Amino acid sequence: MDSATVATFEAGRGRLASLAYRLLGSAADAEDAVQDTFLRWQAADRERIDVPEAWLTKVATNICLDRLRSAQARHERTAGAWLLPEPLLDGDPMLGPADTFEQRESVSLAVLTLVERLSPNERAVYVLREAFAYSHAEIAEILDITEAASQQHAHRARTRLADERRRSGGAADPAAARRVVEEFLAAATSGRTDRLVALLTDDVTAVSDGAGLARRLLRYRTPERVASFVRAGFKSTPAKRRLAGGPTAMYVARVNGSPAVIAVVGDRVVGAVAFDVGDGKVAGLYGIAAAHRLTRLDEAWRRHDAGVPVIDAW
Repeated sequence: MDSATVATFEAGRGRLASLAYRLLGSAADAEDAVQDTFLRWQAADRERIDVPEAWLTKVATNICLDRLRSAQARHERTAGAWLLPEPLLDGDPMLGPADTFEQRESVSLAVLTLVERLSPNERAVYVLREAFAYSHAEIAEILDITEAASQQHAHRARTRLADERRRSGGAADPAAARRVVEEFLAAATSGRTDRLVALLTDDVTAVSDGAGLARRLLRYRTPERVASFVRAGFKSTPAKRRLAGGPTAMYVARVNGSPAVIAVVGDRVVGAVAFDVGDGKVAGLYGIAAAHRLTRLDEAWRRHDAGVPVIDAW
């Protein structure tokens, strides 16, 4: 393959990775999908490809859809074993475009978690439309469906996500959101559940992978249940410190455009809790501690200027 052909692919690699991440929720799976796209590009009769960007988008999207429709993926979703989306530190190029509210929202852990409820085609239409601003005519060509079908998938996706998006805290000033998270962390480690409840919306939801040990996602609703779960989760014990690998420092950072608490042992990330914050309260929490879901965040964290931890040794 000549250098110009490789350069054409490399020019679009970041966009393809961002698309695949939004569809699959995993950085490693997204990288695999991009590599598979490259192999198909390498083997293609490129003289018959009029618009390389469109061709590559179509191939990458359909590779992702094949993965979503696989027997293993169907089994995991049916069994409830599907994991939370992989958190990415803000600034990671895989997060892709963030120029519009729709683009930023489409990569939040709140929306990526909700998108799992959509069918593969609904998910693809939603991502292509909301995050990459493709027209329905272009989406129809990518997915080999009619333009009317693309519009129907988009309508169903928006309808399915609408209630949860209204419940969401929505956009919040980063500095104000950080203050809420710092107050939340202080309350969570203080032993006073009433302080926690006061920081939660009435319809708050918490989702966790159970410190990476649960076989299915753990979900909690109502301020009282969420506060109880959080208090138990943030209570420091010798057993938890052994499981983490030692004393843990807690930092406040941003992942997927949202404020988050990052748990670090030494220089290794061992957990992350992302927050959906709005109007001075927490509407959603997303806790990830499965090691294979933290690989890319861990690598980015080692290059990141973390600043001073909120808690030195938990």
